[in-house]
Amino acid sequence: MATVFEEQNISKAIMRMGLPAMLGQLTTLIYNIADTFFVSLTKEPAMIAAVTLCTPILLIIMSVASVFGMGGNSVIARLLGEEKNKEVRSTLNFCLYAMAIAGIVILLAGFLFMEPIARISGADAENMAYTYDYLKYIFIGAPFIILSNGLVHLFRSLGFIKESTIGLALGNSVNIIFDFVFIVLLDRGTAGAALATSFGFFCSTVYYLVCMIQARGKGNYLVSLSVKDFAPSKKMVRSVVSIGIPGALITVLLSVSNIILNNYIGLYGSNAVASYGIAYKVDMVPIMLSVGLSQGVAPLAGYYYGAGKKERMAQTVKTSTIYGILLGAVFLAVFWLFGTKLASVFLHDKQLIHQTGYFISILGLSAPMLGIINMVTSYFQALGFAVKSLLITIMRNVVLFIPAVVILNNLWKLDGVIAAQPVVETALAIICIVMYVKDSSITQIK
Repeated sequence: MATVFEEQNISKAIMRMGLPAMLGQLTTLIYNIADTFFVSLTKEPAMIAAVTLCTPILLIIMSVASVFGMGGNSVIARLLGEEKNKEVRSTLNFCLYAMAIAGIVILLAGFLFMEPIARISGADAENMAYTYDYLKYIFIGAPFIILSNGLVHLFRSLGFIKESTIGLALGNSVNIIFDFVFIVLLDRGTAGAALATSFGFFCSTVYYLVCMIQARGKGNYLVSLSVKDFAPSKKMVRSVVSIGIPGALITVLLSVSNIILNNYIGLYGSNAVASYGIAYKVDMVPIMLSVGLSQGVAPLAGYYYGAGKKERMAQTVKTSTIYGILLGAVFLAVFWLFGTKLASVFLHDKQLIHQTGYFISILGLSAPMLGIINMVTSYFQALGFAVKSLLITIMRNVVLFIPAVVILNNLWKLDGVIAAQPVVETALAIICIVMYVKDSSITQIK
């Protein structure tokens, strides 16, 4: 573990923590795109629209993992820096069991309220049946979706970088394989896409649990699956949840804003929803890579903060932000040059291809801003500054985004709705810079 957290070269430390996390996010991206690609082979826009409409619900389920995964990640990293190993084990054990219980609750709630959930997501008569099919199997897989996504963060905080990446890659690879089996060979449509997703998360969960059993067998004192170690204190639960809830709200509010966005785009028909759905999947490449970089580096920042190495922490954050901006700039150029060609991979209708390519180029304008926003958000989460990370989330998805969608829709119709994201991300990037500069000056003094 020390070889990861005590690396003297900052850039090398960032690469060792950030690249595996980015690789893991990249495999997640590939399965997301594979879902859309295989469903698009049906040449049925209503099916593509259904997958788009259900994505926010899947993200909301994943957000529960963030409460205990990202919250536990932040707490564990700082505890390791303070060399409080007993508290690390208790925190890890609490997060594991809390995620399992939450997954079962969501499974039951999902089946009880599936129809209203589908309608709230924006489903209409044209795509309701496809939406219902997708949601049914996503709710069945909810416990594994939560455990898999949460354990990724917890493994990174423990220094299990290789294992966290392998688990992600395993689950997403299984997902892609069974996308082909269920959608192409068995013609299960959106139900097949959801089945493949849930089965992939099941496989990665099993892998993570096996890794924990093996680590415990080798004498790793930090890891425990025993119910006897499930003894959360009020202080520990408060520490995890106070950081985890803002992390989860990032996903929840993103999902809420996407639901609102989908309803506005839905005013222009299923073809518009399908075009945006594909454009958004392509735009998820820079988004997820940026998230991977920031989340991978977050345990470093938390460890340095806990160990009192604030200059190294600041250098890590600044260097990671620069890398994120450069990465976004590359994708901005790619989307403007090859947006239409990327759209043609998923679509066959020339009008839809042209519209989707245009959407891709507009969404790509926000790519460089992600390096700033995601890194500053992860910085506040890593240091335990829950209110500030929550503030960024609320500004991003409520205060700025929803009014932007409404106003720009009134001004420029569909073009305005699509432009809301880059407009908001640009404004928020400036706000994040101001927040970080102000906070870092105070942190260095303490």
